[in-house]
Amino acid sequence: MDLTPLYLSAKLSLVSTIILLVLAMPLAAVLVFVRFPGRFLVDSLVNLPLVLPPTVLGFYLLVIMGPDGPVGK
Repeated sequence: MDLTPLYLSAKLSLVSTIILLVLAMPLAAVLVFVRFPGRFLVDSLVNLPLVLPPTVLGFYLLVIMGPDGPVGK
């Protein structure tokens, strides 16, 4: 039995967890302790995945990263 997919999944989940912790912890601290003009907008963007269904988020990712989107150009 080939366990390569299991090792790849474990490695990917570990790396993505570490990257997200490194990015999310300082962002959370800034949102809690620092008052700045765009705080509400940043807080809304951070909470957006909790409100929108995954299919809508996937569609927006396709639009943004597609050939006609701002990232895909």
